[in-house]
Order: sequence, then structure tokens, then C-alpha cells
Amino acid sequence: MTGAGDEPFIAAVKPLIDAIGGDMLPPDEAGPDDVVLSWEGADVVAVRLPQLADSLDHILAAMERKRGKPLAELDRKAKQEVVRTLEARGAFAVRHGVETVAGALGVSRFTVYNYLNREKGA
Repeated sequence: MTGAGDEPFIAAVKPLIDAIGGDMLPPDEAGPDDVVLSWEGADVVAVRLPQLADSLDHILAAMERKRGKPLAELDRKAKQEVVRTLEARGAFAVRHGVETVAGALGVSRFTVYNYLNREKGA
């Protein structure tokens, strides 16, 4: 974004930025909430972080891609594993997180709460 020598740095951070659902932009276009990354003393790229609700959607989409099918098609044990993973990542701290996850899994909110309570009891 600033020079040809910066391309390896950008290539190195791109998978991380993609994984969190962020966007890369030139450093001079960074807003007050963006994170500017520097390399060898020069600003190289700005990262615009997603809103928390968008992050949850991004995480769910990545889980579907990793598993190769919609989360709603998973068996109960796999859905429980998804809920455990999402809980560890803080998904249920997001407003409407349970509803969003329930929709993606094709289950009720009550079922998601049961999965969460089962983990706490174990």
C-alpha cells in the first residue's frame, strides 16, 4: 500500500485480517478506530476491524467453510462442539449472540442454552 517492499508484510498479515473479518486500507485513509500497522518504521496498512455482530457472522461462515457444509446439517454432537468453540471465543457476549447461533445451527435458543448449561455442568 506504500511500496513494493511492503508486499511481504501485507501478505503475512492478510490471513489474520481475513480471519477476523477486517478490511485493509491505505494508512492515510485510516479513521480514529482503525489500527495502523507499521513495518520498518513506516506505516504500511490500516486495518478496519469489524463490528462485533459482524464478527460473529464471519466466525459462523468460517466454521461452515471449515466443515464443508451448513452448520444446521451437523449432528447434535458436532453442534455442541460448535457451541463450545463459540463460547470460548466470546460469541455469547454479543447482543443477540444466542439467537444468531441458534439460527445458524437450525435449533432453538432453548437448545443453545441447554448446550451451554451442559458444558457448565460437566
